Amino acid sequence: MASLNELVSEDGYLFHTKKGKPVEAPQALAPLVDTHCHLTCLSTYDAASALVRATLAGVSLVIVPVDPVEDFAGGSSASVASDVPAFFTWFEGQVATGQEMLGKWRRSASLCPHKGTSMPDRIADVRIVAGVHPYGARRFLHEEIVRRRMEALLESSFCVGVGEIGLDFGPYNSVDGQEQLACFRSQLSLACERDLPVELHIRDAKDDEGAQAHRQALQLLREVGMPPSGCDLHCFTSGPEVMHPFVELGCHIAFGGAASFKRSDGIRDAVAACPSNLLLCETDSPYMAPVPLRGQECEPAMVAFSAALIADVREEAGVALRRDSYRSLWDNARSFFRV
Repeated sequence: MASLNELVSEDGYLFHTKKGKPVEAPQALAPLVDTHCHLTCLSTYDAASALVRATLAGVSLVIVPVDPVEDFAGGSSASVASDVPAFFTWFEGQVATGQEMLGKWRRSASLCPHKGTSMPDRIADVRIVAGVHPYGARRFLHEEIVRRRMEALLESSFCVGVGEIGLDFGPYNSVDGQEQLACFRSQLSLACERDLPVELHIRDAKDDEGAQAHRQALQLLREVGMPPSGCDLHCFTSGPEVMHPFVELGCHIAFGGAASFKRSDGIRDAVAACPSNLLLCETDSPYMAPVPLRGQECEPAMVAFSAALIADVREEAGVALRRDSYRSLWDNARSFFRV
């Protein structure tokens, strides 16, 4: 079990730049939510420690995508379990360890090391969504064990949605587009049957001005229909022109660290243009840490910076006050995932 000094520097700061300079975390004006965090893929901190750091940063809810291909034995990434029961043993163990760490510190210090605020009572609530990423489409279509894992994950009381599912025509993809579409269609149908919200992963080919992955995803959503509880465009990195047709369908839009990058004016335009009731925030940890922490492994605590950027952009654009954007991010996530 990590000590407080291992998770929070002696200088009292949770965050530091890549060069070690302390960074003051933004003051959250509502509870924070990380709607997409790959808790199974972190390496700088173990999952329990990352959850504690997120809690100290003001995060109250974390949604973890679990992939029936990638997160289990035989997946291309580091798996955490051989089967679904073993996964939940690991998952519940990490949450319990995090709560034990937090409780131990509460007994020894009444003040949180972050900003001198009161130590939280409870670790962030952690839920999962389950779905096969487009890279795993072939295995989903042809391996029964993957389908069985998917069903078992969806049956769990921890599960609040399906995802991340969709289409990826980007530079790292090697899976046929038709197989991706078939996998996407099947999982979208599962979500509709169970009335579970969906987290969508849609990535266009590099320099594809026609945004074919987004266009095909829209067509499939119109054909199959969206579950009554809706969809969200996870890790949205395009401009308003790509976003608008999804908004018209009622899709939520989730923004993360990429919105803070220097050349992300188009993403920030989408942040300003997104309707308040469809706005979400995420990290996509361990990827794309936000400025000023870029270059480090992203962790769920860093959603504090993405939420602040969203609130700032929308206030500067005259769309909403900062406090109202924070409240929208919290209320939208709780409503979307029904927690």
